[in-house]
Amino acid sequence: MIYLRLFLSFLQIGAFSFGGGYAALPLIRHQVVEANGWLQLSEFTDLITISQMTPGPIAVNSATFVGLKVAGIPGAVVCTLGCVLPSCILVSLIAKLYLKYRSMDLLQGVLKGLRPAVVALIASAGVDIMVSALNIGGQGRIKLQMAVIFAICLVLLRKKWNPILVMVLAGVMQVIYGYIMMLMGI
Repeated sequence: MIYLRLFLSFLQIGAFSFGGGYAALPLIRHQVVEANGWLQLSEFTDLITISQMTPGPIAVNSATFVGLKVAGIPGAVVCTLGCVLPSCILVSLIAKLYLKYRSMDLLQGVLKGLRPAVVALIASAGVDIMVSALNIGGQGRIKLQMAVIFAICLVLLRKKWNPILVMVLAGVMQVIYGYIMMLMGI
């Protein structure tokens, strides 16, 4: 029964995740944290971090990790299949239709109209993850974390550094910060 629940949950995520992996985050959070209770919100935040750092699409990586945690390797396979099956079917159909009707004004209008919704979904997921990540420690720590988040955003937007390098540097900075706090007894 758990395999069917896993499959159907990630089939739903795969079917309604328009706009790529980040747009799927609110749907994944709803299914995994709220509807089924397979992960706590803090575990979900960690899952997103790990899924971001590993090769492959974030939604597929998330599906694989959740399936593995909940039901082992068979669960990982079931979740991954559920997540990618709708995309495979949909992309095949849409490619045929798009090639046939790509010059239609109606189609161009629909695509243009979907863009703001996708941006809102991504922003919603980002805010949820940020709130969860900043919900640790006192007020001073939150201010420091906000400064680090701002600095990382600036580096990514202005300097065009590799995101993996930025994550590694942020992790090293956090280890150093944690060590200093430990030495100071804070």
